Amino acid sequence: MSTIVMKFGGTSVADLNIMQNAILKIVEEVKNKKKVIVVVSAMGSTTDHLVRKVKEVSAIYDAREYDAILSTGENISASIMALLLQNEGINSRSWQGWQIPIITTDNHSNARILDISTKNLEKRFTNGMQVAIVAGFQGISNKNRITTLGRGGSDTSAVALAAAICAERCDIYTDVDGIYTTDPRITASAKKLDKISYEEMLELASLGAKVLHTRSVELAMQYKVKVRVLNSFKKGSGTLLCDEEDMMEKKVVSGITFSKNEAKLTLLGVKDKPGVAGIVFDCLSRANINVDMIIQNISDNDLTDVTFSCPTDQVDMAKESLEEGKKNNIIEYRKLDVDRQVSKISIVGIGMRSHSGIAKKMFKTLGDENINIKVISTSEIKISVLLERKYLELAIQSLHEAFELSKV
Repeated sequence: MSTIVMKFGGTSVADLNIMQNAILKIVEEVKNKKKVIVVVSAMGSTTDHLVRKVKEVSAIYDAREYDAILSTGENISASIMALLLQNEGINSRSWQGWQIPIITTDNHSNARILDISTKNLEKRFTNGMQVAIVAGFQGISNKNRITTLGRGGSDTSAVALAAAICAERCDIYTDVDGIYTTDPRITASAKKLDKISYEEMLELASLGAKVLHTRSVELAMQYKVKVRVLNSFKKGSGTLLCDEEDMMEKKVVSGITFSKNEAKLTLLGVKDKPGVAGIVFDCLSRANINVDMIIQNISDNDLTDVTFSCPTDQVDMAKESLEEGKKNNIIEYRKLDVDRQVSKISIVGIGMRSHSGIAKKMFKTLGDENINIKVISTSEIKISVLLERKYLELAIQSLHEAFELSKV
């Protein structure tokens, strides 16, 4: 019997009635003679509720206790789903991260998986267990403390388990039909993709697409785990993540993604000397700022300007870290300019490697709509730009039409 992993997110296990959709899908796989590992998120907005409870106690808290509290949401989901399956006559039980065990680093609230032992799971399957319901998002450190993998970490739990147990595939169930060319709430002509390469999905996830957690895609690509994104509430083929070699046709642009709440920060009049960029971004790194796009201007009179982007909710921390660096004579700059009214939009496609003129087409399309580009960043298969937030939807719709993504 082969094993499959099925992951159900918060909207898919929001209450007992909604859970019945998941139960039907699990029962179907059991009838197909599969051993099934189900990974679940917390029910609905449970995690947000638990976070608020922690912060009601104290704004500054013990991260170890924070993880112990947040992990309870997934524990409840797993146990309830096990009971529902037992009502269907299916031999199932719930598993917490430490029971498997899923060994992680001790970086609480953002731990990384170091190892997964499948011995306990395999023994129980041999002894008649049909379905293992695993609480996602959690593990245990070598210091014997509960850890969590960061928001969206249940995706990572599912793919990691699929890799560890050499599963036939990993099905990620959510409230959308699959991966779309862009957000269909913004562009009505957005189309669902039947397949997408790991590399393209990794770019989309890291650039703002919310369907899959970035680290789960990294793991899938590293261990060649076949991942399908499916809708919990209706039938469909979803979208398959696969190797680039498995793509029959490599589209020039496969998708457009965006990050709405970005900010652009510019250090003006930075003393231009060897290593100055390293000093600037070391200060930001120490404050755990997620820096994205970076530009440094040509030096003039031994002074330069350094521009970077980061999420808007990290601007105050970024300002504080840079001002502290200036106060302590670590960095020299004249002024810090902040623009909180920008968004990032990115086009992604493995076909960019073999096609020229993609940047020209993107920039001309935005120019024709009188949309000014503030910052540009590129890689082998993506082009990202920062622009005024008020033009975001117009930019997405114009680029979607220009690259004919409604025809995929």
